[in-house]
Amino acid sequence: MSEDAASNPVKTLNISGKTRLCFIVGDPIAQVKSPASVSQAFHDAGLDALCVPAHVTPADLAGWVEHMSKAKNVDGLIATVPHKFACLAHCATASDRAVFLGAVNTMRRNQDGTWHGDMFDGMGYVEALTSKGCNPEGQRALIVGAGGAGSAIAYSLMTAGVAELAIHDEDHVRRDSLAGRLAGLDLGKVSIGSPDPRGFGIVINATPLGMKPDDPHPVVSGHFTPDQFVGCVITVPAVPPMIGVARAKGCNTMTGADMFARVCDLMVQFLIGAS
Repeated sequence: MSEDAASNPVKTLNISGKTRLCFIVGDPIAQVKSPASVSQAFHDAGLDALCVPAHVTPADLAGWVEHMSKAKNVDGLIATVPHKFACLAHCATASDRAVFLGAVNTMRRNQDGTWHGDMFDGMGYVEALTSKGCNPEGQRALIVGAGGAGSAIAYSLMTAGVAELAIHDEDHVRRDSLAGRLAGLDLGKVSIGSPDPRGFGIVINATPLGMKPDDPHPVVSGHFTPDQFVGCVITVPAVPPMIGVARAKGCNTMTGADMFARVCDLMVQFLIGAS
């Protein structure tokens, strides 16, 4: 053993047979940042618990959840892409929000061992948006992307009091389905949008566009004006190209990392039973 190694011994991890587990499941899974932050949050709350990543394909998900659920030391499950919709079917109970969206991103045990699910992507996004100085109430908002994250953010924007929400998605069936369900809430005007952000106070990209260097911008970023708030859900790169353009034009902005921090807090509170 070298002198440096002897003077800096590796700390023993405090993991034992009593340690409780929470899985985060996705396909792929290597990109997720949740395991470390959730595990740290458990530790900070005084819990002997860990968050562990699991790479499971859609074809294997049902069987994996069935067998994972038999482990008596598994208390929670975090679902990421593409499993948020499919995981709702494994919940015996779920929040009204999750039922409306048809998706969950977090599951915890009921007293009888079954699963209770909720969806925090939208709530976390709107909390982060508000913390950045943008109040959604009374504003016109455009959201691009009607998938899992987009649907959740759209729902939370409506419940936060936007005057109008315009939805754009190249998948018109998915777009129209979300628009129809949101209109049924009778909380504000819901319309079909386009990639043109003009006339909107809030513009949000809820698609993966921007993760690759050659991706087109999800909206016509040349039309941004300094009075607009521009957001994005992706975390890599840290500053997506569309957000870079918005900042150059003087817009207030937020990235997926801002959303992730808020969503992580909400998920942990739910998993430890504090919400």
